[in-house]
Amino acid sequence: MSGTIGWGLVGASNIARQFVINAIRQNGGEPRVVMSTDAARGAAFAKENGIAESTTDLTALLATPGVDAVYISTTNELHRDQAIAAARAGKHILCEKPLALTLADAHAAVDAAKAAGVVFATNHHLRNAGAHRAMRQAILDGRIGRPLAARVFHAVYLPPSLQGWRINAPEAGGGVILDIAVHDADTLRFVLGDEPESVVAMTQSSGMASVGLADAVMTTVTFRSGLIAQTHDAFTSKYAGTGFEVHGTEGSLIARDVMTQQPIGSLVLRNEAGEQAIDFDRTDLYVRALGAFHAAMRGEGQPAATGEDGIRSLAFGLAVAEAAKTGGTVKVETGL
Repeated sequence: MSGTIGWGLVGASNIARQFVINAIRQNGGEPRVVMSTDAARGAAFAKENGIAESTTDLTALLATPGVDAVYISTTNELHRDQAIAAARAGKHILCEKPLALTLADAHAAVDAAKAAGVVFATNHHLRNAGAHRAMRQAILDGRIGRPLAARVFHAVYLPPSLQGWRINAPEAGGGVILDIAVHDADTLRFVLGDEPESVVAMTQSSGMASVGLADAVMTTVTFRSGLIAQTHDAFTSKYAGTGFEVHGTEGSLIARDVMTQQPIGSLVLRNEAGEQAIDFDRTDLYVRALGAFHAAMRGEGQPAATGEDGIRSLAFGLAVAEAAKTGGTVKVETGL
């Protein structure tokens, strides 16, 4: 594929506005049309972001001349059908997590892309962070010995502009598990090169979320290698800060302020020699992700996070929800 890669934005979302549009343009692409079910919102979004067209209809978006790929950032229950329609129209797909609300639906979306011969990627941005890539490399280089345990601190405060369906719409897949815990799963998998096998969990509804949705969750996870991990996710922690630690037989990697959309934070290696800062690149996470996606469209490698990665993170999220509900240990079943 040569020339400018044209994009259709399925959803006039905040994440598209804040991160994805710029990343598309930084990688030689151009958003050509945006879809919103609210015509006025879509038209305003298009004008504010220099996009030529807006529509309320997915079929019209997919038929727009020059659209090669779509970015799906609608509410979670819509992802499957929109992804399948895009695949059947021959469009490459970057889809927000979770890919769907059930594993069967996530598999259906990914399978449709395979059948159509188009690229399917999951927008797991955190594996594109320089800090996490440096942690992964340090582990591969043996700098902490054999990894034994990990801890993820991902309790943040959900700003009013993002609350909406995330805290009041269970039918749309709201709640902290499918919004944040799935990112933890993908980041742990990427950094550790390991797969979660089972999980126990406890959720909290502390007043932000309504209609029985959880606004915080803690998990303990057992991985294939025997490593154990803890995660803490929340919409309600204004001042907690985020972090990621991996502890091994010969050292520990300790990262702070890295569970974020911004290329910030710090990383140190702590071992018998003391504490050593590890530098890492500060490339924009979404610019890196869109660069890999465009390369995959040209037949050069894979996107940063594939459809299969999205299936695996959803499987983790569903296992967390079941474990919190039952109080038991639940296996992470992916169907892959």
